[in-house]
Amino acid sequence: MTGDLEKRDEGVEPAQGGGSTEIGELIGRLTGDEDMDRETRGRLLGRLARLLGRRARRVGAAGIGRGRWLADLLVEAAPHIPIRDLETLRRHHHDLSGEALADSVVRVAGNATTAVGAAGGALAAVEFAAPPLLLTAPAQLAAETLVVAAIETKMIAELHEVYGVRVEGSGSARGAAFVTAWARQRGINPLKNESLTNALGSAAKAALRKRMLRTFGRSMSTLGPFLTGAAAGAALNRAATKNLAARVRDDLRGTVGTPPPAPLPGDRPYIKPAD
Repeated sequence: MTGDLEKRDEGVEPAQGGGSTEIGELIGRLTGDEDMDRETRGRLLGRLARLLGRRARRVGAAGIGRGRWLADLLVEAAPHIPIRDLETLRRHHHDLSGEALADSVVRVAGNATTAVGAAGGALAAVEFAAPPLLLTAPAQLAAETLVVAAIETKMIAELHEVYGVRVEGSGSARGAAFVTAWARQRGINPLKNESLTNALGSAAKAALRKRMLRTFGRSMSTLGPFLTGAAAGAALNRAATKNLAARVRDDLRGTVGTPPPAPLPGDRPYIKPAD
């Protein structure tokens, strides 16, 4: 996984090619930390959908339906996801630390997945009832699914930085570990060998395929007519990202021995999510 976000000119598209590298770069940019307007996000999401559409025709509906294709694409894209270390996170989040910094990281991730859901819904609204929709919809859903998964994987990795739970290894090894953490919806405990050595074992691959299909199904809400899909996709993504963050943060607090923060007046009491 990459370090600080590589600065790009807003008007420059990722390298042309149509292969895994360009798909990874597009996903990396869509998960980056630069401020991105709706038009740019929609354009990049549309380009990603077109690239995925070309590959999807070779895979076929059966390959997409089993989740293996989407899982493989996320693993390929993982090294392109920009992950910030603690120092950079504090600099980008007004020098916050601890739980306040974690809250800010989760809020930014929630805003990002919300924006992806809204952008996907807006794109569907433009094409709704047009014959090409039947062909473009699966690729659009795949693009949304991959970007949301990558944003949430990035959030998990950066929460580990916030709580001081370092995951060592090469970029590819760390990427695989965080993708697996996303699939299992849990934090990583480096003291447990299974957290890292089985990062992409058979059980982890099965969990990843299952999680990708669930996220793909959630993305189907964006195909509603007019802008109903945009509203539904945005709301579902925000809620799912928030719930994921709660599970991971609870695990990380347990790893470092930090109790959950006391609820503020009016807040609902924290309940540990069921496994």
